[in-house]
Amino acid sequence: MHEHTLMESPTIEAIEAWTTPLFVIELPDHEFLKDALLAHIYQRQQAQENAVDSEVAVLAKHNLSESRLDFLEDEVPEVMELRRVVEELIADVAFEVNHQHWPEDAEAYAHVIESWYHITQNGGYHDAHSHPNCSWCGIYYLDPGEANLEQRNGINRFYDPRVNAEHYADPGTAYLGGQGFWDFAPTEGQVVIFPSYLKHSALPYFGQKDRVVIAFNCVIELG
Repeated sequence: MHEHTLMESPTIEAIEAWTTPLFVIELPDHEFLKDALLAHIYQRQQAQENAVDSEVAVLAKHNLSESRLDFLEDEVPEVMELRRVVEELIADVAFEVNHQHWPEDAEAYAHVIESWYHITQNGGYHDAHSHPNCSWCGIYYLDPGEANLEQRNGINRFYDPRVNAEHYADPGTAYLGGQGFWDFAPTEGQVVIFPSYLKHSALPYFGQKDRVVIAFNCVIELG
């Protein structure tokens, strides 16, 4: 009589390769900062020479005001506080995803190298783009106006960086999401942080109120 040996189940090791980390934070000081930041933004808007004062990708933007890329350099107490807060947030994010690759006891410092506001009015939008001159980016929803996820009104859309992720669909690819993008509902007081390579857009916004955000690009250094 032959004896049958039970086969052990193979061990399957999961490897999370090429994931795209995004982070969402409720800004604790939003209520304290909001009114002064909005007042300063509208004051700067009055002094703008062009609708898109940054002169970056002008044709990709419609019916919105964009400042020069130095907004968080203004010496206004609330602006200075916001810069301090977002640099701390970005440093924390960079540590979270990178620290195992850094020397032991390394400390991260984030520096805002570009920052600007968008005041988007009825019918305004910003085509898909990425930010190639930094490592981490963020959008602070100071006042999302009438933006909402249900109608895809004035939301930020992030595009799947896996170029061929949609070339075949069956139940085995359900985890990929199926649509090639992720829509983020702008919520007042939230900050969304994402890697600079990730393409994103602001879908057309329709509303009587302005949609106001502050965006920033950061680089990281170790100390």
